[in-house]
Amino acid sequence: MQDKPLFYIVVLAVLIVLGILATGIGGFARGGEFNRKHGNRLMRWRIIAQAVAIALILLFIWLRSS
Repeated sequence: MQDKPLFYIVVLAVLIVLGILATGIGGFARGGEFNRKHGNRLMRWRIIAQAVAIALILLFIWLRSS
């Protein structure tokens, strides 16, 4: 299972979502200019990254089942 290239792409996508989420939470907790300037943009990026990660996970599951 872990020797599949798609598995590594899925893991990378999930880590990217985690990184965006951590940056957004950190900026929100700190507040100030960074949060005002980048808060909504980080939220949009996280939603897009999550959609891509979910699509890749579903593709991985579909390919493994067939």
